[in-house]
Amino acid sequence: MRGAVLYAPGDVRVEDRPDPRIIEPTDAIIRLSATCVCGSDLWPYRGVEKTDGPTPMGHEYVGVVEEVGSEVRTLRPGQFVVGSFWASDNTCEICRSGYQCACVQRVLMGTIGTQSELARIPLADGTLVATPGMPDPGLVPSLLAASDVLGTGWFAAVAAAAGPGKTVAVVGDGAVGLCGVLAAGQLGAERIIAMSRHAPRQELARSFGATDIVTERGDEGVEKIKELTNGLGAHSVIEAVGTQESMLQAIRSTRPGGHVGFVGVSHDVALPGDELFFSLVHLHGGPAPVRQYLPQLIELICDGTIDPGKVFDLTLPLEQAAEGYRAMDERRAIKTLLRP
Repeated sequence: MRGAVLYAPGDVRVEDRPDPRIIEPTDAIIRLSATCVCGSDLWPYRGVEKTDGPTPMGHEYVGVVEEVGSEVRTLRPGQFVVGSFWASDNTCEICRSGYQCACVQRVLMGTIGTQSELARIPLADGTLVATPGMPDPGLVPSLLAASDVLGTGWFAAVAAAAGPGKTVAVVGDGAVGLCGVLAAGQLGAERIIAMSRHAPRQELARSFGATDIVTERGDEGVEKIKELTNGLGAHSVIEAVGTQESMLQAIRSTRPGGHVGFVGVSHDVALPGDELFFSLVHLHGGPAPVRQYLPQLIELICDGTIDPGKVFDLTLPLEQAAEGYRAMDERRAIKTLLRP
């Protein structure tokens, strides 16, 4: 099969990789209908995260089941499925509490690489959710978004306690932040402030439900949020970047007693303990338990309630994955969808 491999910072190649095979009886093999480049893929692409030699890339995927292991009970070949970027058994005590991302048997799909034509999905019964029949091709981008960025944005909004009567501020205008805007709206937030300097992203944020746009960053951005909230700060803040600046901006934009949902993959973030102590904010986040939300998200997508596939503003064949990475790295694209 063909698959994307990162050889060194800035060096992505699509090459022949071994076809996946059933290793464990709980595995499934799927043929991908679509995959994509994630903002978190840019960390190793930029050399911020070090890799040990050529590394298969990708962790977001939708496709059709081709083969299942002998112990797979709920799936069959021919079904269209969506899966999380964490494989999980969905039966352990941690999974049953809603945190499949910390399953005792979890497997990070990025270690397998799904920017490819085929993929092995461990713990298939617990990881994959079948759609009600074969979806219309127009729904595939939105279903792909559910595999990570929509589920992550949704978790961020839930962790930030977004809901009726709440003002929600979103730090980060990438695909996750934009999906956080969408999620906050679906959860009933009264006011949604998107922090963005980029006109196309601002426009998409508004289409997803943003009521206000703040272009300032850092301390200036914090002051603008407070100006919009009678000096108090937002009830709920979504942090979708993962840097020191973005995390402090999120905490400082939150009113005492408010909630921060942080889902940006953390890189060298160190919070000052005294400031955190006196902020009186709730902090919750981390890698999203996307599997918890997949059934609900698939339903909302299939009935036309939400269209998160709009975050894909560049579609390329898998063979052009390198250009997809470049476009996102240079902020010429919000998110690149790859067609195997």
